[in-house]
Amino acid sequence: MAASERSRPSLFWPLAAIVIPLVSLLAKITAKDAHKLPREGAFVLAPNHYSEFDPLIVAVAVYRTGRLPRFMAKESLFRIPVVGWILKRTGMIPVARASSASAAKQTMAQSRELVENGRGVIVYPEGTLTRDPELWPMRGKSGAVRLALAGGIPLIPMAQWGTQQIMGRYQKGLSLWPLRKRVQVVFGDPVDVSDLIGRAGEPAALNEATDRLMAAITALLEQLRDEKAPAKRWNPADHGQKETGRLDS
Repeated sequence: MAASERSRPSLFWPLAAIVIPLVSLLAKITAKDAHKLPREGAFVLAPNHYSEFDPLIVAVAVYRTGRLPRFMAKESLFRIPVVGWILKRTGMIPVARASSASAAKQTMAQSRELVENGRGVIVYPEGTLTRDPELWPMRGKSGAVRLALAGGIPLIPMAQWGTQQIMGRYQKGLSLWPLRKRVQVVFGDPVDVSDLIGRAGEPAALNEATDRLMAAITALLEQLRDEKAPAKRWNPADHGQKETGRLDS
């Protein structure tokens, strides 16, 4: 059943009772093709990211499908009293550091746990807020595809648009008025990376899978914005920009 995961008692219940009414007061979320998010079993959901308010929009949209919104989070957050307890109790996943044997083992273990427990995880493939001046998705990092490839897990692209009216990129505080600003969300078809599963440890394969994912996310955002993205994806390194607050690798 679509709501079976959400219907089981968990810490998500009191959190949802607080978060959903507050988010719904600020945003009128309309979701398209929500049926493309698997109703059961593991998944890796990869949204675009341009506002600090994005995670709340994505969480509410996912929760309304009957699935529980679990995110990848910085490992350091799991060591904070109370916050760390909540993250662990809700099944959030600590980010594995890149380019090490221990990171590869951690990714395999995390992927296996997702499959065994039939859970989904939300991973921002850009790793931080996009640096693109027009808020288009920038170049991606490999965290989302590494998880998906390690366990043969469906890799679902997602785009959302309108959140910047509530909280712009790097904005301090929220724009409260008018209430219930329109935010559009669209789920995409799984990105086909089946031909790369046997090469999950190769950088070239990870780059190819990441390019496919970012192209799919960008195409979805083009639908929502009804305009074309730049031909070349923004790369912070080309513009002397540092990538602070990175949540992916």
